[in-house]
Amino acid sequence: MRIGELSERTGTSRRLLRYYEEQGLIVAGRCANGYRAYDEYNVDRVVQIRGLLDAGLPTRIIKQILPCLDKPRVIYFSDATPEMINTLEHERDRMTERIACLIRNRDAIAGYLDAVRGDNRPEVAARETSLTS
Repeated sequence: MRIGELSERTGTSRRLLRYYEEQGLIVAGRCANGYRAYDEYNVDRVVQIRGLLDAGLPTRIIKQILPCLDKPRVIYFSDATPEMINTLEHERDRMTERIACLIRNRDAIAGYLDAVRGDNRPEVAARETSLTS
């Protein structure tokens, strides 16, 4: 597929796709006319990259761990240095903190919505009136 189709299917701009390619995160073949040609595999790979970026990982770390995330999930990292392990542990801990923050924010919004909806929905008001009568 060409870059435009990959962009549409992943919701990622063409500029970002070219950047991912420059960073070695995705690989494109070339057609006879010089256009980039992407395999179907790249759709999932771009979605995976976007998720890792959204989680706060920098592209240099993503590039190192992408091979471990391929299917089948055979994780073999013969060249994992203590520095890389520390970096990955740090990134994992940062993700855990972000997840906890997102959960707190989600729960606060849900509580707010419950309170607002509870006061304004006729069936709730009728039920509360019948309980106090």
